[in-house]
Amino acid sequence: MDRRAFLAGAAGLLAAPLGAGAQPTTVKIGWLAPEPKPFALGPFRHALKGLGWIEGSNLVIEPRYSHGVAARYRELASELLRIKVDAIVTDGSPATRAAQQAMGTTPIVFVAGNPVEQGFVESLSRPGKNLTGVAIIAAELNPKRVEILKKAVPSLARLAMLDDQSGVALAPTSVEATGNRIAIEAASRQLRIALTTLSVRKIDDLDGAFGLAVKERVGGILVLPSAVFASQIPHLVKLAARNRLPAMYEHRGFVDGGGLMSYGPDHGEMFRRLAGYVDRILKGAKAAELPIEQPTKLELVINLKTAKVLGLKIPQSLLVQADQVIE
Repeated sequence: MDRRAFLAGAAGLLAAPLGAGAQPTTVKIGWLAPEPKPFALGPFRHALKGLGWIEGSNLVIEPRYSHGVAARYRELASELLRIKVDAIVTDGSPATRAAQQAMGTTPIVFVAGNPVEQGFVESLSRPGKNLTGVAIIAAELNPKRVEILKKAVPSLARLAMLDDQSGVALAPTSVEATGNRIAIEAASRQLRIALTTLSVRKIDDLDGAFGLAVKERVGGILVLPSAVFASQIPHLVKLAARNRLPAMYEHRGFVDGGGLMSYGPDHGEMFRRLAGYVDRILKGAKAAELPIEQPTKLELVINLKTAKVLGLKIPQSLLVQADQVIE
């Protein structure tokens, strides 16, 4: 090969776009969530490192948090757009909605409930837009949570649902909430449990909501899945203990923090899977063509210390079903 041919070939390689496994020198990933949560960002970082994306070398993660104020998500998403992130990871439906509205064509990788019903994607198998990720189908999990709580508290006759309404202004439809409520109401009717809804629009409403639950003499509380509630674990667990309310939560983070019981996806596993999506997108895959997954690992965790404080004797039949019992 002569010198001119060699230089021409080298120039062509330098000008070639990323693809076929090529990676940029440094990539920038946005992280949009309600609060810092080690059980989310930690596993995500670790999984990315295992895939060759290392902070301080070829990766920068830009975290932004709403701190319980859903209206801030739009501003934070716009900020991530201005600093030109290569992709954004969103924790929860309000964060995902804000990113969808602000990010244009930037790939969005989410953990969110019922993404088809919420209009985030066209279908689970072919999202068809610039979003993909892991979908939690709450309407399938909450009836099971009601059933488990009834087994733990056989005398349960009235149940309060703690419902996060902080992101209602960001939601274009109430289809998800309606489907969730219908599923819970059906399960409660079958178990002969009356329902009370405690709506929370801001974190400061939590104390009053628990006070209302006591006033209405509920026998237990179902904390509905919410990224905001997940950021308030110590506060929620303390309120349940102070008001002597047996509570069911969405994931084990609450039970590790002193809550009574949880049934739901392994959140560490979900965020590790998000890292796989980000890796594929950075290597050239399109979010629109990456099928949305659902959690593969559901776990029941029971805290016997908390049960004892509440004066509850958890049936042995329920304990043997648990993936972990904290004693």
